[in-house]
Amino acid sequence: MPLTKFQEALARLLATNRTPDSYLAGGAALHIEPDSKRYSNDLDYFQDSEARVASAFEDDRKLLAARGYELEILLRQPGFVRALARRGGDATKIEWAHDSAWRFLPPVKSPRAGFVLHPVDLAVNKLLALVGRDEPRDYVDIHEAMASILPLGALCWAASSKDPGYTPALLLDLLRRRGRYRPEDFTRLALTSPVDLPALKRRWIEALEGAERFLASRDPDEVGCLYYSPDEGRFVEPVPGQRVSPHFGRPGGVLPVVVG
Repeated sequence: MPLTKFQEALARLLATNRTPDSYLAGGAALHIEPDSKRYSNDLDYFQDSEARVASAFEDDRKLLAARGYELEILLRQPGFVRALARRGGDATKIEWAHDSAWRFLPPVKSPRAGFVLHPVDLAVNKLLALVGRDEPRDYVDIHEAMASILPLGALCWAASSKDPGYTPALLLDLLRRRGRYRPEDFTRLALTSPVDLPALKRRWIEALEGAERFLASRDPDEVGCLYYSPDEGRFVEPVPGQRVSPHFGRPGGVLPVVVG
């Protein structure tokens, strides 16, 4: 989702405090490029521990105050802070939250926001968010993730290791219950263009059918992995005969290793 000018200025300022264990995540990171479809309501910063949430918030609070921003604390508890940042007539929410350090890849450096959660991990998180809550914004976002990062089947296959309570088949079954929205459900979203609901529905049905075929084709011993194509230099949903290397997550994430 493209950032507003105010959010973009904030993200660039707070980029100076970002590190591999304190990074931009959530919707703002998933669609940070200006050609994305939806504007974010806030900036979400994830930290690898409750203590890191506290120190990251304090560092950012001092930086914002030094640059003339007002910060109103809306909610503060161990491992989570929500605040409203203001300057002039502009305002936006910022959240600092504790998230598991387990991920597929290390955060990446963005010239617009400092360290940002890797797009693959952003897409996996978004899929799990859609499973856990029936929100139109997640439905819009998962379509963008499928188009630009990975198809639905590969995301289901990988997401089962992010939350081991799920199997890929269970994730897919729960996702079949999503996508039942009406046009008015999207009116509260800040979109760059209207939602073509019939087109989204067709793509969703096709994605579900493709995911079912993909899951049935996989080796159960590789459940929970991503697939990296050394020939393409990226993660893919492999087709028969394609040379790929399974890639599993771990605390802190790890870069892919090509085997064979």
